[in-house]
Formats: sequence, C-alpha cells, structure tokens
Amino acid sequence: MLIPVFLSCPSDWSTAQGRARKRIIAELDRAGLEWRSLGKSDYPTTYPLREVFVIAKHCSGGVILGFSQFEVSGGIWRRGSKTERRQRGKLTFPTPWNQLEAGILFSRGLPHLVFCENGVKGGIFDHGVTDVFIHPMPVGKMSKLQTDGVREVILKWSAKVRQHYYGEPNQVSGQSP
Repeated sequence: MLIPVFLSCPSDWSTAQGRARKRIIAELDRAGLEWRSLGKSDYPTTYPLREVFVIAKHCSGGVILGFSQFEVSGGIWRRGSKTERRQRGKLTFPTPWNQLEAGILFSRGLPHLVFCENGVKGGIFDHGVTDVFIHPMPVGKMSKLQTDGVREVILKWSAKVRQHYYGEPNQVSGQSP
C-alpha cells in the first residue's frame, strides 16, 4: 500500500528542473510513497487553495521543491524603511504556492522535506524557519555517493511519514503528530 504525500512543485519547469523533479519522484516511488499534487495528480473542484488543503488532509507528509520561477538582476529591499538596501546581482524566487502549501503542511503537523535550487531564498527556504534542513536540489549528473545521499534523506523522512500514517506516537516528544 502506497502512503500519500503532498508534492509542492510549480506547474511548469525547465528541462533541468524536470529531471530533478523526476529523480525525487522516483525516490518517493522507491520508498513506497504516492505523491499528490494540485493540477498533476489531483484536479480542483473548488478554488485551488481549498483543494490544496483537502489534498494535504489526506497526506501523511509533504515535499517542497523550490525551483526558481522568477529571476531579477537587482532591486531594493524594504524600500523606504530604515533597513532599505540595494540588491545587486541575480535574485531568484520560487512559486508563491511553495510558501502557501508549506504553510498548510506545517499547520497540519506533517513531516516535510524541503529541496531548493541554488539561489532560491525566502520563507520556507530560509534556514531556521522550520525544524527541517533545506536540502540542495539534486540537479545535473550526480555521483553514486550523491544519489545515495538523496535516497538516504528520503528514506529517513519516509520513516516519519510512516509514523504519522500509522498513528504511532512521536518518539521525540511522546505526542501524536
């Protein structure tokens, strides 16, 4: 029996992003997990944000894939404030849906796993925002050691997903997830 997990990923991606997504999905399959995603495995019958909540309600974990969806060459942070500063150089941003979906997963107390492309920052992709490590996106040609590393991360996380799915008490805090 496959355990459902929510996959937060933009609906459109580059060829390299598609390969990374496919690699992660293959590891989810290998771990006995079934990914669910708005517009890919599930299609809305109501407004999309509500549908995300409904899908997440039936999942026991979530994976956030932070792919760059918007890029700028510079800008001004906090314009008009005391901490205003000019940003020089490239900035990349993920889809805002990553933030919304991560918030829903977090509020439901689901174990989540976060991957992000180099340069993607903000919200769920900022270190220390949640109790999870932000993993680099598995892109390009990977060595056996790197592939094994991604597999290990997913297997460790999938143990928490199984714990949630089967309703076992949280071994760290002694509480149910």
